[in-house]
Amino acid sequence: MAVTLTTPNTLLGAFQPKGNVAKLATNAAIVLIGTMLITAAAKVNVPVWPVPVTLQSFAIAALAAAFGMRIGVATVAAYLIEGAMGLPVFATGGGMAYLLGPTGGFLIGFLAQAAIIGYAADRGASGRPLALFGAMLVATAVLYAFGFAWLVMMAGQAAWVDQTNVLASAFAKAVQPFLVWDTLKMALAALTVTGLWSFFGAKR
Repeated sequence: MAVTLTTPNTLLGAFQPKGNVAKLATNAAIVLIGTMLITAAAKVNVPVWPVPVTLQSFAIAALAAAFGMRIGVATVAAYLIEGAMGLPVFATGGGMAYLLGPTGGFLIGFLAQAAIIGYAADRGASGRPLALFGAMLVATAVLYAFGFAWLVMMAGQAAWVDQTNVLASAFAKAVQPFLVWDTLKMALAALTVTGLWSFFGAKR
């Protein structure tokens, strides 16, 4: 039975080797490399409390667009597992306590971000900049929803939340600081992937 973890519409799918064993080995290596890239992106950060500004969303958007939904989600899942096991792959550390801390909503939301963008890429968005950018904006909105909801749930035990206006305070911490920067990051990610597709994928 053929192993199909990505599609020919993605950069990864355009260069998949023949044979199930080769595909599995390649995909496993790609997932590992992907987690390293997300870790590197996490370390490029502005330490704003409680949620730092990082390049994680850019890296995950680009990887999901290049890999497709299955490998993109698998890469993020592997990254989260590494962090939960205590490896210092997150912006300022690792471990279950970190995963369940203020940034936990965003970290879990990265799975949804990768799924949405990867789904669009599997259906041909890699060659259409506006379609891919639109999918990335939708995925970013869903990511914000995870981060916002998480901070609202933590409001009762968080000193940095204004207890007189929890929703506004959570919005100011989880969404507002990232709107402009994430829009620019998604535009750059979309242009990067569609540019690579025009150069490599369309010529396969």
